[in-house]
Amino acid sequence: MLIGVAVAALAAVVGFGIWLGAWLNEHWGIYAVVPQVVFMLLAVWALAGDQRRRWEERRARSVRLSLEKIDALHHREFEFAVRDLMRRDGFEAERVGGAHDDVCDVRGVDADDRIWVAQCKHRRDGWEGKAIGVEVLQRLAGTAKTVHGALFALIVTNGRFTLPALERSETYGVHLIDRGRLELWAAEGRRRRPGSARAAGAVSALSRQGRPRAR
Repeated sequence: MLIGVAVAALAAVVGFGIWLGAWLNEHWGIYAVVPQVVFMLLAVWALAGDQRRRWEERRARSVRLSLEKIDALHHREFEFAVRDLMRRDGFEAERVGGAHDDVCDVRGVDADDRIWVAQCKHRRDGWEGKAIGVEVLQRLAGTAKTVHGALFALIVTNGRFTLPALERSETYGVHLIDRGRLELWAAEGRRRRPGSARAAGAVSALSRQGRPRAR
């Protein structure tokens, strides 16, 4: 039965090919039209892609988020939000997060072509949610440079970090942005010239502003 089905399918394909060849021979003018149609489709596709890119750039430059909106996000949406904040501040950033992301949810490149990797930790309960511990810093530090070639590693959360994590962040070379710092970063919304070195240092400077609270 299977052999019969395969033979019938092959015969149908061959028959269609013969019919198509005969039809094209009778309508030879189609050869002049097809390249034009293909060219027009490619032009439309390129224009749509350019418009989408311009729209995303305009949206990224004006991103502002409140903590209420951030708390309501799904964890994947939170990763896209961090990506948009990095784009707003002059990074070329893309969301990487997934099953095999090697502890990199967002990858960014600053004005000096330095690679940043961000691990995003969304907490539905915000500050009251489970604190992020040292083990998260260890995993990110273990892959940031060796796997992703990153010079900077960053953990962003709408929650908080444990005291040991705060104390050992410099040891592991990981920048920490907790709920308070995220609020400042997300709501800041200043428009910077994309690609400026000054903009690329914004995240790093934010992570060094004092010591976040811990519980």
